[in-house]
Parts: sequence; structure tokens; C-alpha cells
Amino acid sequence: MSEVFDSATDCKLLFNSATQSESSLILLRSKLVAITQRLGVSHLKQENMLLVASELVSNNVKHAAGRGMVQLWKQPGGVLDLLSLDFGPGIANLASAEEDGYSTASTLGKGLGAIRRLSDESYIYTQQQRPGQAKKWSGTVILARFYLDKENKEAKSGFKFGLFSRSLSDERYNGDRIYLQRAGRMLRWLHLDGLGHGEEAQAATADLATHLINYDSPETILAMVDTQLVNTRGAVAITGEIDLAKNSLRLSGVGDMSAHIYDQEQIQHIAFAPGILGREHRSATELRADFGKKYVIITASDGIRRNWDVANFVGLFNQHPQLIAYTLGSIMGRISDDQSICVCTIG
Repeated sequence: MSEVFDSATDCKLLFNSATQSESSLILLRSKLVAITQRLGVSHLKQENMLLVASELVSNNVKHAAGRGMVQLWKQPGGVLDLLSLDFGPGIANLASAEEDGYSTASTLGKGLGAIRRLSDESYIYTQQQRPGQAKKWSGTVILARFYLDKENKEAKSGFKFGLFSRSLSDERYNGDRIYLQRAGRMLRWLHLDGLGHGEEAQAATADLATHLINYDSPETILAMVDTQLVNTRGAVAITGEIDLAKNSLRLSGVGDMSAHIYDQEQIQHIAFAPGILGREHRSATELRADFGKKYVIITASDGIRRNWDVANFVGLFNQHPQLIAYTLGSIMGRISDDQSICVCTIG
């Protein structure tokens, strides 16, 4: 059975707010209640989400001097994510901080442990600023995930992925788009960036999911997208395919986007042949690789700055791919363009 997700409908930032004081919680709680009621979330799960939201805001105010934010995201598969990201000092001992009763701020110290218990899943990444180390950021990221369906389809699929897609200035139109198909032991995605931004850029990248379903190779998918984009503003794009049965990865791309492959030892940064699909371009850049251990594959639009490496985010690439996507998207995103990231993990 095949599932196809579309970032335009399945990956949405529903709420975003700085957490400068405890009063930030008032608006977040109001938004949470309205959204969960509209989605028919059970009363118990709604209460759990409200409690987690309170802990996230409180942590930012107490430990990061209010230099952070809390977001609410909708993600594929009936998922709501509460995300906290701060620019504080980071957590010196994460294992101790998650124990009930531990506190560095003269509080009860139940925050991180409560988040773990109340969420369906939770992930925490922290990085301290240390002199002499290459860092783009220090602070803490907390992802609290809630499944609206009873079953976790991700666990059954064998694939883990994370999506981040955010339009310029959070406007209505987003020229960046990610289509992702999960079918058996195969995962395919088509990641596009419409030329420019706004309504015309979004129109260029619309209605392309059918090519993932109807064609069986990244190269063919890209060729069909090129044909469909004639007489539009045009787009740049990457197509990817992970085949667990063959332990293989294939990528094909054209234009100013990037891919990054991490094999737990080193990261490979990949650029693609210049050009614009639907207009003028050279042959696509193609990559094929076999894998036998854990891999992290990232594709990103040019709305994500590329001057980062594993040394900038120590330990991040061992995290859940959704946490990786949120972290890189929030910290390395350009404020002058649409931004998008697709992160897939193998193993």
C-alpha cells in the first residue's frame, strides 16, 4: 500500500511564538485548545499537550532567559509536534536533567521528565557553547510528538523521515514543496523550489505528486517534472529513492539545491548541475550509493544556508530526522527566501 504526503498540506507551521515570559503560554494554550478541538483530539491528549506546552515555555523562561520560541506543527501521518528551541547555555548533563527532582533553577525539577511521560514520543538535543569548538548555535531543542491516530505508522514502515517547510515571512504562498511516497520497502521523494517566491512559485510546484506514483526512477521522475513545468516560472528539484530491499540510495537533481549524506563517520555535501526545470538546464546530476549501516540523507532548498557541518551540531545527526529538520531549518534558514528540508534515516 502506498502513501503520498505533500508538504503543502501535511507539513504546516500552525503556531510560532517567542517565549520571553510566562505570559507567552496564554496565547499558546488558546491556540492549542482551538486546534485540538477542531481535530477531535481526546480530552486526555489535549490536557497532556497543554501540560507539555507549559513545561516548554517555563523551561525557556527559566533556563534560557526567554531567548527561545515554541512552535506547533502538523506533520504527515496524523501528527502534532510541539517544538521548543532556545538560544541558552545548553544542558550540561542531560541524563540528570531528565530525572525528577533535579533542578538548576530552584524549582521542582519535573519539566523534562514530565515531557517524556506526557508525550507519545519526545526527543531532546542540546549543545553547550565551548571555547575553541566550531558551533553555529548553543542551546536546547525539545520535540514533543503526539499521534492523533492510535497506531504509529512510522514504526511499522521501517522508514523515518522529517519535513520542514516554511514560506518567506510565513506568507500564504510557499514555492518550496516536498512530495514523499512511502510504499513497502521503498521511500521516494521529490523536493522542489519554485523560482522566486510567492503565488507563481507555488503554482509551478503544484500537482506533481503523480510522477512519484507513475514512474520508477529518479531520473525519469525529474524528466517528467521538466516537461510539466514548461510554460511556468520553472523550478529546481531533487528526486530521491531509498530501496531497503536492495540497500540502495539514488539521487538526481538540477539547480541550486543541495544534498548531504552522513554515514556516521563523515558527511558528503552534494551540489547539482545548474539550470531550471521547465526552462533551460544541463543533464541532471545523478548519484547512486549502497549502504550497509545507518545513513542520514538530507535534501534542502537554497533557503537553507549550507555553511554547516557535523562539527557545528555535535550529536544532532543521531537524533530523530524530524528533530534534525526542525533544528537545521530554524537555525540555518535564510529570512529572505522560502525554506525547506527533507531528512530521511536508514538503519
